[in-house]
Amino acid sequence: MTTFTIDNDNNITAFPTADQAEAAVGAGALPFTSQKELAELASAWPAERLVAIWTSLPGVKPVESFKSAKAAISRIWGRIQKLGEAAQPEAEPAKPNAHKKAKGGAQAAKGAPATAKASKKTTPAKKAPKAKKAAKTREANAPREGSKTAQVVAMLQRKNGATLAEIMDKMGWLKHTVRGFMAGAMKKAGFSVESFKSDKGERTYRINP
Repeated sequence: MTTFTIDNDNNITAFPTADQAEAAVGAGALPFTSQKELAELASAWPAERLVAIWTSLPGVKPVESFKSAKAAISRIWGRIQKLGEAAQPEAEPAKPNAHKKAKGGAQAAKGAPATAKASKKTTPAKKAPKAKKAAKTREANAPREGSKTAQVVAMLQRKNGATLAEIMDKMGWLKHTVRGFMAGAMKKAGFSVESFKSDKGERTYRINP
């Protein structure tokens, strides 16, 4: 699934995979993979930013305002789908680091090697328990060793999880970057992240078993 990121300058980039979006997220960009996730991020944005984002997209007709935030999100999401299509790997092997840039504040990252898919085994048709399905999803989308996702996963797998402050210090991220990462990259990788306050009142994250 394509992962989109948006930075503080309203530049939207489309990546073929969540792992490839890590560098942008590490630099402060916020990730999202659906219209719903974009709406969640935009809930804290002023109406002026939605107008600025729309205006920065290539080939759009500038507007002074939108009837509602919902209408703005719908139009922005529909417009950036072409970026998502462009970000998907082509049939022929792409050159390393190749990517296609769109004019304005949006671009599509391309040229990622295709991820291997787990081969299907012939088994009797049975409904697998949800826990097993979740485990298979995490295994199939296991983060690359040493990647930012892998580092965060290791922290969240500890018995008491990791506090927001610890993650910020370890990864060099801002608060909104951590929150966006939990809602985007971690969810995309198949992890169920629990958010709670510790005995000291600190915001803490932990991966549910």
